[in-house]
Amino acid sequence: MMKKLTQYKKNNNITYFCNYHIIWCTKYRRDLLKNGADTDLINIIQDVANELNVDIIEIEVMLDHVHILANVDPQLGVHKFIKTSKGRSSRQLRIKHKALKSRVPTLWTNSYFISTVGGATLDVVKKYIEDQKNV
Repeated sequence: MMKKLTQYKKNNNITYFCNYHIIWCTKYRRDLLKNGADTDLINIIQDVANELNVDIIEIEVMLDHVHILANVDPQLGVHKFIKTSKGRSSRQLRIKHKALKSRVPTLWTNSYFISTVGGATLDVVKKYIEDQKNV
């Protein structure tokens, strides 16, 4: 499952390196991701990633939230990956694990966290841009 961290990807129009740290939580931060739901969640997210050509670099499921490090095509958009993953996993997990259906009205909160993760620090990129006229 682990992918190389600094591998550039291409589609028809662009070459990109867009890594994101993504977190989303269960409704009311309830400890729901256990008893096999955690493993099923990883499989569902991986299936969505494969369909959308997203590389999952790392994934970890906690009792009440999930952390994902993923490389996402900017033309697809990280929001589409998250929206599809949350929707499909909520539906499939609540069908398979009946306890999830009775404990919360929906599995996930509406919100999520995203942070870009890059190979260069902000200062390095800023300096690179500043120095372009000097080249």
